[in-house]
Amino acid sequence: MPRALITGITGQDGTYLGELLTRKGYQVYGMVRGQNNPRAAVVKELVPSVRMVSGDLCDLSSIVHVVEKAAPDEVYNLAAVSFVGLSWKQPALTVDVTGTGVLRVLEALRMYTGGEMSRIRFYQASSSEMFGKVNRVPQDESTPFHPRSPYGVAKAFGHHITVNYRESYGAYACSGILFNHESPRRGYEFVTRKITRAVARIRLGLQDHVVLGNLDAERDWGYAGDYTCAMWRMLQQDEPDDYVVATGESHSVRELLDVAFARVGIHDWAARNYVLQDPKHMRPAEVDHLVGDASKARERLDWKPTVSFAQLIEGMVDVDLSLERAAAERRE
Repeated sequence: MPRALITGITGQDGTYLGELLTRKGYQVYGMVRGQNNPRAAVVKELVPSVRMVSGDLCDLSSIVHVVEKAAPDEVYNLAAVSFVGLSWKQPALTVDVTGTGVLRVLEALRMYTGGEMSRIRFYQASSSEMFGKVNRVPQDESTPFHPRSPYGVAKAFGHHITVNYRESYGAYACSGILFNHESPRRGYEFVTRKITRAVARIRLGLQDHVVLGNLDAERDWGYAGDYTCAMWRMLQQDEPDDYVVATGESHSVRELLDVAFARVGIHDWAARNYVLQDPKHMRPAEVDHLVGDASKARERLDWKPTVSFAQLIEGMVDVDLSLERAAAERRE
């Protein structure tokens, strides 16, 4: 039975990846920070066979302990301070976890393998936020990085240190440069889930409006379940490499609002003042237009997205409608 270690197992991607690997016959170990992590119960519900191990990306010795206990064939480093907006408020923590944390995991693997790093296959969750202020559209693996947030800067460090360990120590180390990917498991602080939940609550008469920032920002949004499949496929190749994972389509926040409100039969959300804007939700340095070219992943990994933008947002609205209805019934 192959063994896999997932850091960030409690996040959206961690649960989808844990489910995928379990279906493929892996024994999955999940690293969690703290003994009483409130999300651990959710993971156990979704991936009952997962074995939880306590560890912290800010503590090298704890990561070494986790690796020794899991004895993994594959390591997926998904853990990060992943909410971009928070990275301006806590830049030092973001860099320590999202950036230097990658270095600590790689060092732990180097120590565990005695320098024979090709023994364990390593995946690093890189991000389209590394591109930032783009100089060309769409973005592929050769597009220069110009990150526009502490989060993007930290991810760029994690990406480059992964490449460095591959070139310096012969590590089987891949980076997936994933564009925005969402699901009903996304946290409520992210704009997609914030919108779909608000739309559900507005439809049910539980909320009057939603407050957002830049409605014209454009992103390449895909389905998280599709993207975790690409992660696994990267580590099954003969040689390690880096891959952009994206749909190749960009949509604005306004378009997202159109699809979400239309799902509940509301087509005049702007006229009815269901959406308000507040400068406090604007980024200090905006990333205006991200759209990925995943040709390399399509050709070499035989990967392609299976869920369209409309299907993704409509599915998230449907789930939030069910959740909010159930919550309202419990309160009655």
